[in-house]
Amino acid sequence: MTVHQDLRRPDASTDAVPDSDETTRRPGTTAEWWRSAVIYQIYPRSFSDSSGDGIGDLPGITARLGALDALGVDAIWLSPFMTSPQKDAGYDVTDYCDVDPIFGTLSDFDALLARAHSLGIRVIVDLVPNHSSDQHEWFQQALTAAPGSPERARYIFREGKGPEGQEPPNNWQSIFGGPAWTRITEADGTPGQWYLHLFDSSQPDFDWSQEEVKQEFRRILRFWLDRGVDGFRVDVAHGLVKDQDFPDYTPDADAASMGGEATPAPYFEQSAVHEVYRDWRLVLEEYAGDRALCGEAWVSSVEKAALWVRPDEMHQTFNFQYLEASWDAQQLRGVINDSLRAFNAVGAPSTWVLSNHDVVRHATRLALTGENPQGTGIGPDYPGLPDRETGLARARAATALMLALPGSAYIYQGEELGLDEVHDLPDEARQDPTWFRTAGERYGRDGCRVPLPWAADADDFGFTAGGTPWLPQPERWRGLARDVQQADPDSTLSLYRRMLSLRSEHDLGLGELNWLGGRSEHVLMFSNQDVVVLANTGTSSVPLPTGHEVLLASSALEGDQVPGDCTVWLRRHAG
Repeated sequence: MTVHQDLRRPDASTDAVPDSDETTRRPGTTAEWWRSAVIYQIYPRSFSDSSGDGIGDLPGITARLGALDALGVDAIWLSPFMTSPQKDAGYDVTDYCDVDPIFGTLSDFDALLARAHSLGIRVIVDLVPNHSSDQHEWFQQALTAAPGSPERARYIFREGKGPEGQEPPNNWQSIFGGPAWTRITEADGTPGQWYLHLFDSSQPDFDWSQEEVKQEFRRILRFWLDRGVDGFRVDVAHGLVKDQDFPDYTPDADAASMGGEATPAPYFEQSAVHEVYRDWRLVLEEYAGDRALCGEAWVSSVEKAALWVRPDEMHQTFNFQYLEASWDAQQLRGVINDSLRAFNAVGAPSTWVLSNHDVVRHATRLALTGENPQGTGIGPDYPGLPDRETGLARARAATALMLALPGSAYIYQGEELGLDEVHDLPDEARQDPTWFRTAGERYGRDGCRVPLPWAADADDFGFTAGGTPWLPQPERWRGLARDVQQADPDSTLSLYRRMLSLRSEHDLGLGELNWLGGRSEHVLMFSNQDVVVLANTGTSSVPLPTGHEVLLASSALEGDQVPGDCTVWLRRHAG
């Protein structure tokens, strides 16, 4: 990789000039940390296991925080670690104010928080307010209470259709496959009411029209804020409130499982959900410092996503339109323009993201040639598996583009190592509820959740202290282990460290984007602060601009040419 190279060439193309009609400026803001932060998502069960049971834990995270400090992230987001039967990897909670024993204790959490803060790393915790576990005390009380009781009112119970109530209240389907309603047996042994679960049957949905539910989550927020957390990532932030008429609804055949249709499903994007977050914002503002809410809201446009981050609601919402964009210059330019315009209009940063625990890792996804609906996953029989070299080149280039954009950005654990999707897990190892609820028709999300490789020559690549990892790691990851990459200046890990360092040095997160024209239709080129970024999404090389110094390149340059699937950061020479 060529770094800090003088690239003046007498035969090069002329310096690019701004496309003045497409300059996207940020509004005047104060510099709250969440406006420009790079936040690293930790999936606790797959990060680092200190206990030897094959499942990652909080002490394991604490012991590895030095690696994230060296990487240069500003904050971490911890996926669920609260008490749970783990039927959906912790997204089925029984106690929102305690730590599940497989991850440790509240004291372990406090130690993690203290260590992170000592390193200047903020901590965001995952909150799951749409549903609880069916083992939650409230739901167990509901099962033994009578229809119409206050205990049942906390969840969505309805009478069934048909002369004996034997049919579900409507035709809604679970996100994980199969019906979204399950019938209970009443205390006297007779068939009873049905309860709603947008996800697994072990995850009953709360009824957010009930004041008791609202009060309980205010208590939960304050519990973690009192311990010192810096914010919350809110699971299914668009799904808490349902259309109270409960009409039948059939999604479009090609609709993503988590929403995003132009006409929202009656269980997503209901207007009353915004009142919940206005209420939560007031709770966060009771506390000193900049505490943040980030929403997982799968909606159909960035304009709709911006509704979640109006000044009195959340602070961030994931930019899933950007995540779902193809590696195509024109499509990316459109999404970036729309995003900055929409989020700037409400005074919020765009929050860029390329991978997380629910989608195929972008080192694989960006090179897929077949369809890949969100949440479906890919398996060994997927008809369009990519060349791994191409996938990694595009992933590095895409991340270099993302981290140069103004706003905040999220990194998913392992992407800094260039990890690909583990599509070839054996069937008997899979654990995602989607796999079971669809009888193997959909592979689900296990492939992006495989435990990390820390040391190439250690057992289980250093992930666990003697146990068997809860999902098997592929042998091909040996060469991607963190210890192998640390000393290699051309490794993906070294590239990420360089990008995060330069992003901070040049204050790119709080900059403004100015498009630069005069290039191929496969090229994106813009300036942000004093950095010029050129991303080549095509297959043919393009010349570097004159009068610039290369700060970093996502892959090796070809003399004075930028190859396909490569992004370069440059700085204009003075004079």
